[in-house]
Amino acid sequence: MTEKEFRSGFITFVGRPNVGKSTLVNAICGRKVSIVSDKPQTTRRQVRGVLTRRGCQMVFVDTPGLHKAVSALGTRVNTAALESIADVDVSVLVIDATMPFGTGDQWVADKLDLKRTVVVVNKCDAASKDEVMAQLARAGALDALAYFPVSAKTGEGVGALIEFLESRLPEGPLYYPEDTVSDITDPDWVAELVREQLLRVTREELPYSIATRVTEWEWPRVKCEIIVERESQKGMVIGKGGSVLKEVGTRVREQLPPGIFIELRVKVDKDWQRRPDRVERLGY
Repeated sequence: MTEKEFRSGFITFVGRPNVGKSTLVNAICGRKVSIVSDKPQTTRRQVRGVLTRRGCQMVFVDTPGLHKAVSALGTRVNTAALESIADVDVSVLVIDATMPFGTGDQWVADKLDLKRTVVVVNKCDAASKDEVMAQLARAGALDALAYFPVSAKTGEGVGALIEFLESRLPEGPLYYPEDTVSDITDPDWVAELVREQLLRVTREELPYSIATRVTEWEWPRVKCEIIVERESQKGMVIGKGGSVLKEVGTRVREQLPPGIFIELRVKVDKDWQRRPDRVERLGY
């Protein structure tokens, strides 16, 4: 096979919060490359997943859900999502089969070059056939490149989507080594896993106030800092007798190589998500 026969390119996934973009990227890559939860804005920055097959490499860009920003963090994550639209070969607009196509979906669609956009109706496993058909019919008015009903959870329709996306890529180089599945660094991945588990075990008002970062990395010993906005939130994250931190640490270790030791510490940084300098300092 000659170099000219190799196809490669970048494919970005965009949509409103909680439509399943991260779950879909994980399903396509065959491995968890982006954290997931049922909380909106779980994804806060661009995450790249890589799928390399014979004669082709696809780089998938998972983005934060586009929403009406009310804080510096919200503004920054919206910017990260919109920046991903430029200079990609294909955009994938993901919509939720269980929710009516609304003004938020249309707002996202208006940001895209629909001649280079594939519309994916996700969560078909949770919707009736009539609901799926209604979504496809409504999305059809966008005049996009193609439409695919899929279930990222079960894998239904994902194979056909991958085949189509590959066919849309131009000839190009191998951007990443063949064994690469994600571009995220090990420390950033551990910090994301900690945040994912905190999203699962803490109260509703906390997710948006939590940030995580690894401050020391001397494998197998890792220190991860958990940042909250108010002193009252610190106790919620720690839990009675440290119960929440213990549960989070156990869940994170289960997803990492054996032998790792994770030390979790909680720090208060007042109103950090409303302060642009703090948001930038935390890497968003």
